Amino acid sequence: MKKLIVAAALLFTGFLSAQKLDNSLLWKISGNGLKQPSYVFGTMHITCDATLDKSVLTALDNTKQLYLEINMDDPALQAKMMNGAMMKDGQKMSALASPDDYETVSNFLNENIGMPAVLLDRFKPSLVTMMLYPKMLECPAQSIEMELMNVTKTQNEPMFGLETIEHQLAIFDAIPYKEQMAELVDMAKKGLDAQKESNKKLDAIYKSKNLQAIAAYMQEEENKTYGDHADILLDDRNASWIPKIEEAAKATPTFFGVGAAHLGGEKGVILLLRKKGYKVEAVK
Repeated sequence: MKKLIVAAALLFTGFLSAQKLDNSLLWKISGNGLKQPSYVFGTMHITCDATLDKSVLTALDNTKQLYLEINMDDPALQAKMMNGAMMKDGQKMSALASPDDYETVSNFLNENIGMPAVLLDRFKPSLVTMMLYPKMLECPAQSIEMELMNVTKTQNEPMFGLETIEHQLAIFDAIPYKEQMAELVDMAKKGLDAQKESNKKLDAIYKSKNLQAIAAYMQEEENKTYGDHADILLDDRNASWIPKIEEAAKATPTFFGVGAAHLGGEKGVILLLRKKGYKVEAVK
């Protein structure tokens, strides 16, 4: 019996060790019939410094097309976003919070984005929260995705999306609107200084390139929506992306740029690709 326990412990330790990923945001995908490697890169959607390092630029040079989470080069993107921004069934933020909390949110929005809540009353609260992201930085906001797009445009190469903007926005219909509103109320009460500190913490973790630390951060109390709905926001989407990543990589060398939180973990893109038989290795 003792031998069995020791053997099980060794297997478990080996399993944990096998799941540990190197500190890297850029990963090369090869093997399993691919004629040339493709790359997957973990992005941060909004940041103070979107400069791409040499290894990323080299990977872009060695690939022939760019896939982001959505096709951000779609000329109809803005219109599609507006169509999918509203809550279903005529629901309103004003009905999802107490009058006092709604007033707190309204004053907070007016102060930071120049709009009272009444002008955004039918918007999904999580999307209203996202409007505040640039204010959480103590610098002009930059986008890593935009930098990837700029390089791809200079190379005259095509750009695509792993999912549609309609699908991405529909995710916020699957998360209870009341929970989204509670998070917005909490942000309004704490003020932007608390959010700025949280963002500094995330930025430092991102710069460390530690995917396990990024995954752990997303589970912290301050990120309750992500922690409670990781299946909807991360896991399900990762699984749906794998066939599309495979198809694109088999057709031509491809650079994939997705939020860094999608890469690590047992249900992350890296291990899902490895389970399909691909060699996925960190690019240092």
